[in-house]
Amino acid sequence: MRSKLLSLITAIRLGGLAIAALALWGFAAIAEEVLEKETRAFDTEILLALKRLHTPVLDQIMIGFTFLGEPKLLLVLCLALGALLLIRNHRSEALTIAIAGVWAVGLNALLKLLFARARPQLWERVVDVRFYSFPSGHSMISMVIYGLLGYFLMSRYPRWRWLIATLTVLLVAAIGFSRLYLGVHWPTDVIAGYTAGMVWLIACILSLEISKQLRSPPLISQDKFLSSD
Repeated sequence: MRSKLLSLITAIRLGGLAIAALALWGFAAIAEEVLEKETRAFDTEILLALKRLHTPVLDQIMIGFTFLGEPKLLLVLCLALGALLLIRNHRSEALTIAIAGVWAVGLNALLKLLFARARPQLWERVVDVRFYSFPSGHSMISMVIYGLLGYFLMSRYPRWRWLIATLTVLLVAAIGFSRLYLGVHWPTDVIAGYTAGMVWLIACILSLEISKQLRSPPLISQDKFLSSD
């Protein structure tokens, strides 16, 4: 039974590494196309199609989702959650989410500086934006922070894991979509943000699980236990 469980855990970890590798490849492929300016027509066509969906009510809803993905808000959220976990003696989780948030924000800023891509200006914006466009910080950082939060909740409440996973995916997707709807990011910015965030999220989760495995006491095998009677 224990060997089957260990095999399942190993398979999940290998699957996570495969997804991370695929996401990293996806980011590299998108970045190459962006540097060569071969995505402009694709990006522009999608944004102009979304512009036709605009209504005053939908504008406010999208502004709300954008607020939930603000990097500063997410950084405060992860640090507050890290402090709460530390108080409750969950040191590994506290350290993981604090490092995840700080590094996600820092890495996103570095990538923006490296690519220095201008933001779209296809219509008058209803939100104020600064700095460069690629990759989307809202998409990347929300993927990491909300993804980790969802992972923690699924670990604590396994009975509700599918509901938690679904709500997490919908929230992160809505945040990325809001950036396109508001016209402050190109579609490839958002996709690249998700792929970069996915790589860092998986790295954080795997490092947390490995840390727990190394610190957990070794289990006494059933054969040894029975032979000691």
